[in-house]
Parts: sequence; structure tokens; C-alpha cells
Amino acid sequence: MLVLVIRTLILYLIVVISMRIMGKRQIGEMQPSELVVAIMISDLASVPMQAIDLPLLSGIVPVFTLIVAEIIMSVLGLKSRLLRKLISGEPSVIISNGHVNEKELARLRFNLNDLLEQLRISGNFDITEIETAILETNGQLSIVPKTPARSVTVRDLKIKNAATDGLPCMLISDGKPVEQEIKRSGHDKEWVFDELKKRGLDLKDVFIASLSCDGTLYIQTHER
Repeated sequence: MLVLVIRTLILYLIVVISMRIMGKRQIGEMQPSELVVAIMISDLASVPMQAIDLPLLSGIVPVFTLIVAEIIMSVLGLKSRLLRKLISGEPSVIISNGHVNEKELARLRFNLNDLLEQLRISGNFDITEIETAILETNGQLSIVPKTPARSVTVRDLKIKNAATDGLPCMLISDGKPVEQEIKRSGHDKEWVFDELKKRGLDLKDVFIASLSCDGTLYIQTHER
């Protein structure tokens, strides 16, 4: 039993490391070749996990072979558009100028119900409001609404000096200063400590402290 547990943990670590090596994109929406690799890795890892009589290397070697092959194909795909097209395919325009392309739907074996379902998932319930829809190589539907159906933007309203949205800086997380975020904010630890002192707080009292793009400091203390 102990041997089985150890083998399982080793294979688990191997699969995790493999996915990390493949990169963050593979964790999200996968291309067809990446999905195949992920399925094969899980299948190859499960065989020596269940059969104790098989050498552990019989699962590790094929897994790393697939990882190396996928990395090589990814690098080659960056340099060759033809190879990238063969492996991942190309996006398909299924709605153009508000007109549904029936031939493209048939070629993709994508029926009208599938299209309407994807539109609803993306928050578009009226197909007549869609200007362009593109089926990406990872199966996601990218949508451009018609002008009357688009959300109003700052440019449309012609607002000058509009506030700029951006990623707030998490200065303190669970009572610990986040040095990288403090540096990104343009301040230093002394400034953070001074701001806490002004509010009568110690570092250990703070659960979250973030600085927004407009300079607003938000502080939440630990619940007691």
C-alpha cells in the first residue's frame, strides 16, 4: 500500500511539473494538439499508478517525451504559419456583416442551435444584434456586436480627463508587506508604515491594504 501511495505522489508531481513546463496557455483554453497531449499524459500516468508490477519509468519517460514533442511543435509553430495552420487550424468567420455563413457552419459541423447557445453564453441573446462572430481555434466564439447594440464607451460620451482604470497594488496581504507591489506603486515600506500609523494601525492588524490607480488607499483589518 505504501509503495502505491509513493508511486501515485511521484506521478502526480511529474504531471504537475509537465503542465508547468508546457506553460500557462495550456492550463486555459487548449488548442487541439495541446488537448491531445493532456489526455495522453493523464492516460500514460494512470497505467503505472495502477499496475505496481510495471516500472515507474514506463510512465515517466513517455510523459516527458510528449512534453518535449509539444514544446518542439510549439516553437516550430511560432516560425511556420503553415505548420501552425495544420496543427491548430484557423479561426472561422461564421457571422459576417450580420449574415450567418451557412456553408461555414456546415463545414465546421456547427449547427444553428450550437451557435445560438454560444451567443447566449456570451450574453448575446439576439442574433440580429451581432455584426461579426468568429469561432476561434480553441472553440471559443469571439463576437463583435452591431453599433446600436454596443456598450457606451468614454469615447462615445466624449468625456475628458476620465479616470483611468488599472490593476490596484496589493501593498499588504494577510499582515505581510508585498515588496514587489509596493515598488510597483511608486512608494516604499516607510510610506506604507506611515499611512498605517496615521490610522493607528500596526502591520499585524492589517488583512488587506491596496492602493488604487487614483491613489485611494483601501485597508481592511483582521476580524477579531
